[in-house]
Amino acid sequence: MAGKCLIFSAPSGSGKSTIVQWLTREHPELNLAFSISATSRPPRGTEQHGIEYFFLTPEEFKQKINDNEFLEYEEVYTNRYYGTLKGQIEELLRNGKNVIFDIDIKGGLNIKKYFGERALAIFIQPPGVDELRKRLVGRATDSQEQIEERLGKAEYEMSFASQFDTIIINDDLDIAKSETLTTIQKFLKDSNTFWQQYSV
Repeated sequence: MAGKCLIFSAPSGSGKSTIVQWLTREHPELNLAFSISATSRPPRGTEQHGIEYFFLTPEEFKQKINDNEFLEYEEVYTNRYYGTLKGQIEELLRNGKNVIFDIDIKGGLNIKKYFGERALAIFIQPPGVDELRKRLVGRATDSQEQIEERLGKAEYEMSFASQFDTIIINDDLDIAKSETLTTIQKFLKDSNTFWQQYSV
């Protein structure tokens, strides 16, 4: 049976990647495969092609854009591209894998649009901007200026939450994990019933 897509998007600091990593590590029964992005930047350190990223030259990336090979892509700055290759995802789905995406909001919505009801788009939302500020300060990885920039971006990103299929508010990580798992289990078990319930 063909697999399905699980799309995770969220503002920075909301705990999205923590939840995604927990699902892939602790729940082998979900038969998850992680979506590997393509990039035109060169590998860093010990990064390997096909493990961390699919590494392409800017010319190769542009050719694949012209050939409509991406589900979504973004030019972050001149000749520095990131994107999701259709071929890789379609192959995983054909092999019965459920593909999990940890992706920005615009990319997540594009993938949802492409796959429709074969995809569940989950928005992980912090309980509020004040809590997000506390988390970002607690991380101690950003300057005050960077934190303010991230918070401004987060407020903008949270305005897209209603376009996702479901919103999980990460106020308590254990509860958020449990809610996410239950939602995914229902979707994977019987997506027809799932969408009937969600469209009520």
